[in-house]
Amino acid sequence: MSKYILKRLLMLIPTLIGAAIFVFFLLRLVPGDVCELRLAGTGLYADPAEIALCQKNLGLDQPLIVQFFDFLWGYVVFDLGDSMWTGFPIVHEIGLRFELSLQVAIMATAVAVIIAIPLGVISAVKQDTWIDYVVRTFSIAGIAMPSFWLGILIILGLLISTQHFLGEPWMPPIDYVPIWEDPMRNLSQLIWPAVATGYRYSAVATRMTRSALLEVLREDYVRTARAKGLIEKIIINRHALKNSLLPVVTIIAIEFAFLMGGLVVTEQVFNLNGLGKLFVESVGNQDFNMTQQLVMLVVVIFVFTNLFVDVLYAWLDPRIRYS
Repeated sequence: MSKYILKRLLMLIPTLIGAAIFVFFLLRLVPGDVCELRLAGTGLYADPAEIALCQKNLGLDQPLIVQFFDFLWGYVVFDLGDSMWTGFPIVHEIGLRFELSLQVAIMATAVAVIIAIPLGVISAVKQDTWIDYVVRTFSIAGIAMPSFWLGILIILGLLISTQHFLGEPWMPPIDYVPIWEDPMRNLSQLIWPAVATGYRYSAVATRMTRSALLEVLREDYVRTARAKGLIEKIIINRHALKNSLLPVVTIIAIEFAFLMGGLVVTEQVFNLNGLGKLFVESVGNQDFNMTQQLVMLVVVIFVFTNLFVDVLYAWLDPRIRYS
């Protein structure tokens, strides 16, 4: 196992270099110039000399190959550079938002797992009964309902219910507070986007759990266990569920990695200053440095998430061995 993990970590180097090449050069094909946007974004006249000076200060006057190697060298010396738009270090800009996005992703994943695994198991065990139909309807509704629209419904529900019971409307806090500073304020702000996102997230995992468990329940060793007179609960928990979790774990891991940078509209609905919002701002401002570092961050998250899932496979299914 250790040799396998070492090989996978070494494979990260060409993977990340390949991703860096695509990200760097594809972003340069996007029309627009951050200097023109900064100096003439309001529609006013911008002196070409000032634009040229801005490009020189940002290093945009250098050949692309020089800019690319400077981009790679930043990873070697652990310097991601400065934002072209704000002028602050990129590490600082990402650090302000990474904690929030990570907490929302973890909370949404926890909500999804709590909902998906029990409902998927119940739906498979009670196949073609009214319980199965209710669970399948619940999951289909989650797939069909966008998380940002559910977020709007949650906000309206909070306003109406608090107005009715408390006499005045209540809204989640707007400013972010770390959970270790004020847990109640932090959770009162982030629990709602986590629920809105986790519900849609759980809908996919529920259907995958149901399908995978139904397939495992038809295996010969499950029929043998039933023929031996084992209790159905033991058969489900010890024999069937664990062997059916491999595709479910894959779905959950992929969705977790997506949540780190893909909650653009949901963050807008709940006024969260996360990585998704930073993505939109950096693209709109033609901030190549910020955009490519954010994309590379998501690439790293996906790569390490896949590595974690592959290692987890061996624990869930003892038949899997890495050599």
